[in-house]
Amino acid sequence: MGIKVVSFFDRHIKYIFTVPLVLFILAAILFPILYTLVLSFHSWRMSVRIPWEFVGLGNYREMFSSSRFWFAALRTIVFAAGTMVFQVSLGIGLAFYLNREFKGKNMVKTLFLLPMVTTPVAVGMVWTLIYEPTIGVANYLLRLAGLSPLDWLGSTRIALPSLMLIDIWQWTPMVMLIVLAGLTTIPGELLESALVDGASAFQRARIIIFPLLWPSIFTAVLLRLIDALKTFDIIFSMTQGGPGFATETINILAYRRAFEYFRMGEASTTLIVFFLIVLLISGLAIYLKSRVEVYN
Repeated sequence: MGIKVVSFFDRHIKYIFTVPLVLFILAAILFPILYTLVLSFHSWRMSVRIPWEFVGLGNYREMFSSSRFWFAALRTIVFAAGTMVFQVSLGIGLAFYLNREFKGKNMVKTLFLLPMVTTPVAVGMVWTLIYEPTIGVANYLLRLAGLSPLDWLGSTRIALPSLMLIDIWQWTPMVMLIVLAGLTTIPGELLESALVDGASAFQRARIIIFPLLWPSIFTAVLLRLIDALKTFDIIFSMTQGGPGFATETINILAYRRAFEYFRMGEASTTLIVFFLIVLLISGLAIYLKSRVEVYN
């Protein structure tokens, strides 16, 4: 009997060790999603004295008829798209700059990585001081340049671009690292052969470098796009969605509905729709990547 048990264990050891972990991870992922989905069809004021009330699609109808939700969705897309474009452009440029040997290269790389490894809330606190209207460094530099100071976080016109600037500063190094890793995998022999054949720098980049670098660039775009769509910590720590609703994204809106207005059903509805939006955008990005690869 003991031999049979040992034999069974030996034959199925990969399942015995992996299946429990896989089930745990699935439960940890699926339970919050399913719980939020069920709650989105109910009205609940976050009180043990008030039971859940089934409202069907009422929360969804109310959300889609709310202009506040649509403006929050627009801000979310503008924030994500704007930061991603600048991060990818700057990240590619920095990767090309660092893909060569020069004195102090490791020090420069370390300095570029510091924003990315800093705690987001700490970043928010530091940049709040930088943007401070009276003693902040940002307005001090504007005065030195002969320009009028700005109310960076208090103006409904520039509050969102000010937050986008912080996100660009913090996460451009991530794009740089991904693209730099892709550059290091390009065989030097190909570039040397193209150089011997008389190819210009532009031709080498168009024909050799960027086609081979495309998977790395796409990975950087997809990761940053999804992460930018979900941005919460920087916005909440600096403006809490203000002034007014000027920096209120979908995440901030859901938080306010849940923990300021105690409308857990409406907050869950917002998060479910947001989850579907992120899935849709991610799927569209993957589809476009496949189309580009077929075209190439």
